[in-house]
Amino acid sequence: MCYSTAEAATPSPAHADFSGQRANWSGDDGWWESWIADEDSSWANHGISGPGIKDHVKVYSSAGQGGQTTICLTPGQEVGHNGVANDRGDSHTWAMSC
Repeated sequence: MCYSTAEAATPSPAHADFSGQRANWSGDDGWWESWIADEDSSWANHGISGPGIKDHVKVYSSAGQGGQTTICLTPGQEVGHNGVANDRGDSHTWAMSC
């Protein structure tokens, strides 16, 4: 995970607890690249937070922010492993809440 303040969900593919490769985004992404799609195993939200700022990150099971929300991260949240969300993410978006 990159720890910049503009980072969205930054899943770590193939490995829980933030080991392995990292993906970093500064905004919404409706189509995760093949090396990370359905290979996400840990997540972090290091985005900025404040009044009126979309500071939650929703990860979706399908491209284009479709399908089910696999995990939703609150500001500053890091999740080393989640059995329900593991290897299911295909896209994400910033949101006002989970």
